[in-house]
Amino acid sequence: MSAPDPNRSVGPKNTFGQKSGEFELISRYFAPLAGPGGLGLTDDAALLTPRAGCQIVLTTDAIVSGVHFLPEDPGDDLAWKLLGVNLSDLAAMGAEPVGYLITTAWPRDLPESWIASFAKGLGMAQESLGVSLLGGDTVVTDGPLTLSLTAVGEVPLNGALRRSSAQVGDLIFVSGRIGDAGVGLRVLQEDRPGDNDDEQRYAVERYRRPRPRLALGAALRGVARACIDVSDGLVADLGHLAEQSTVKMTVRLNLVPVTPLAEMLGGPAGAIVAGDDYELLFTAPSEKQDRIFCLTSDLSVPISVIGRVEDGYGIEILDATGTAVSLTSPGYRHF
Repeated sequence: MSAPDPNRSVGPKNTFGQKSGEFELISRYFAPLAGPGGLGLTDDAALLTPRAGCQIVLTTDAIVSGVHFLPEDPGDDLAWKLLGVNLSDLAAMGAEPVGYLITTAWPRDLPESWIASFAKGLGMAQESLGVSLLGGDTVVTDGPLTLSLTAVGEVPLNGALRRSSAQVGDLIFVSGRIGDAGVGLRVLQEDRPGDNDDEQRYAVERYRRPRPRLALGAALRGVARACIDVSDGLVADLGHLAEQSTVKMTVRLNLVPVTPLAEMLGGPAGAIVAGDDYELLFTAPSEKQDRIFCLTSDLSVPISVIGRVEDGYGIEILDATGTAVSLTSPGYRHF
């Protein structure tokens, strides 16, 4: 995504629909978001110099209207979500964000006002999350609105948190609260904003504007053994940790901090498969527990112990009596 030389002709305006042309859109809405490495979006690529002793961490996610978000979701909220979910992947690796690249496929009939709202939301999100735009690409499509973002981060050499490092005997921890975003999606799907209470409004905010746990992820380097962000649902992401670490993850459902509106999802068992929480799920040796709980006050992030890593394979969800819980869904599946 690069803006043109101001002295160069870029062809007629309103290249697609009634919107400005590609380069005008970039110059007007996205060039102001570029950081130093983005070079004002005036060159063919960005420039980055990693800090000494650091590795580059890269992640990318694409979202499609009607698949990953509701077609009526506002542009500013969608921009926040797109950036937040990618930075959550960096948090899960213990990385600190450096910048991001974005690719947009705008439907021909998408109003320019929506693009302006999207860019405004992106600016607010990047300011809040401490990151800036490096570049990207923009195209027009006859298909659904499609957005892709690649986040770039840094982590000290060999300091990244991985999914594959959990060990038998580790405790299982999760940050925040599980199921809020699932409730938020349910509220929006049922289209009942008029009777929302404070908890429902908070849940909608959690769905639309996830807050990646960047400070917690960085603080867990050298403390946690394995880590993942909760995007596909707590159960599904426990399964990813178990598979990559070749261990068994045993969780007590009564210990999981679920949304107070869990009944909207069928109860706690529904909350842990809902997804879109973007909390950090991690394991650590029991002797690190006190240090981890200090982070609760240091970072103002609730952290709960929800289970233990055991010898074996897969996951097991137990109730307070030790009885296996029957789940109606394994969590979000991408295919």
